[in-house]
Amino acid sequence: MTVQTLPDRGHDRLVGQWGRPPRGGPAHSTHTLRCVDIASPADMAAALRSVSYLPDDGVATAAFLALVMQRPLFCEGEPGTGKTALATALSQALGLPMVRLQCHEGIDASQALYDWDFPRQLLHLRAVEASGADVQEGELYSERFLLARPLLQALRLAPCVLLVDEIDRADDEFEAFLLEVLAENRVSIPELGEITAAVPPLVVLTSNRTREVHDALKRRCLYHWVDHPDLEREVAIVGERLPHVNAELARQVALATRALRSIDLLKPPGVAETLDWACALHALGRTTLDVQSAAATLGAVLKYREDSDKVTQLGLDGLLLR
Repeated sequence: MTVQTLPDRGHDRLVGQWGRPPRGGPAHSTHTLRCVDIASPADMAAALRSVSYLPDDGVATAAFLALVMQRPLFCEGEPGTGKTALATALSQALGLPMVRLQCHEGIDASQALYDWDFPRQLLHLRAVEASGADVQEGELYSERFLLARPLLQALRLAPCVLLVDEIDRADDEFEAFLLEVLAENRVSIPELGEITAAVPPLVVLTSNRTREVHDALKRRCLYHWVDHPDLEREVAIVGERLPHVNAELARQVALATRALRSIDLLKPPGVAETLDWACALHALGRTTLDVQSAAATLGAVLKYREDSDKVTQLGLDGLLLR
């Protein structure tokens, strides 16, 4: 794998890597990119490891295929398994800016694509009227009053990484809209014309599976289920992210977290909670995980009172012996 830093000269230098860009007035980005020659899943894994993201073979392969096939990557899994972190790591490893669209209940196209700055338009209108000049409609619907939301930002900024986070929280109508944008990689603004991505963004969609996402959107994507890491990889993640935590404590915390996942909890802890727990113990000056320190820091790993009560009733001593 070779890495070099180059100033962005438009989309031509990525044609060989990501394919010929679509026609139709691409908007060129001006950021500086790290041009990374990734020829295999192993290269992708090495690039991700270089930014402290430790993927398994499945994640590295899925990310590599999403890059070379120019297909969105749909990552589904339990909360805290590193889905969002994967998009951030791809952005850093490829030297691309990241645009994040956080989905929520009731999100619509205007919140995801673009809107007009009505207060500024109104102020401009009053200022023009006060000066006695004629108001031109084109002035009101020009670039200066356009509020670019994440999807439009990504199309203009491409090449970039577009994270569509927690798509399962959006509704069916928004899914259909998103599918159309991802299929075309361009949008039409009636007042300004068509805007086309110079290069398709590298899109990562995440879902915590609070509901099933429609098959039409999944068929457009490459799918990967992101599971909790095995013990050795979780210990390695703690060591990579928290190098100040000693190895024995990192292993004990990873073991205890895996034991918690085996219990029927409302919210089983993810890797993020493993890191929080290890960090909390280190902040208290602990070098090993015992019953007393586990009880004192349980709030770093369990986020529901019912879960804490259940674990306490089962006995922390038994948990630490698993």
